[in-house]
Amino acid sequence: MTTEIDKRILEFIREHHVLTLATSDEGRPWCSSMFYVFIEEEQLFVFTSEDKTRHIAEARKNYRVAGSIALETKIVGRIRGIQFCGEIFQPDGELLAVAKKMYLKRFPIAHLSTLHLWVVSPDLIKMTDNRLGFGKKLYWERGKSSGEICG
Repeated sequence: MTTEIDKRILEFIREHHVLTLATSDEGRPWCSSMFYVFIEEEQLFVFTSEDKTRHIAEARKNYRVAGSIALETKIVGRIRGIQFCGEIFQPDGELLAVAKKMYLKRFPIAHLSTLHLWVVSPDLIKMTDNRLGFGKKLYWERGKSSGEICG
């Protein structure tokens, strides 16, 4: 059974809509930015991307990925962002139906294209939130308790 993600991390994820996904192949890293939705009940990031993209080709070879979501600000005391790592896969069945419904609700323009949905199941999320103090972190790990503030 998974534990709940700290409400401050969830709030940050809800406030944003673009994540950067990092993949790698034979020691060559790559980053791609994409629109996402987050299925809170399942703790999953959902995005769409075609099979011919470099990041999907690499993810098919190495399903372990990392990502980030960042708030741009020049004010050091307001810096916030998350980094995560986990496994990428294509949803099917009921999960595919839920993911598609949520994605199209958040991004109605996507009705105009063919969706190639992918899911990242994070097993670790680290949030930096300078509003809590310079360099303060919140961690969530699948299956472990949430919300611990580390320095």
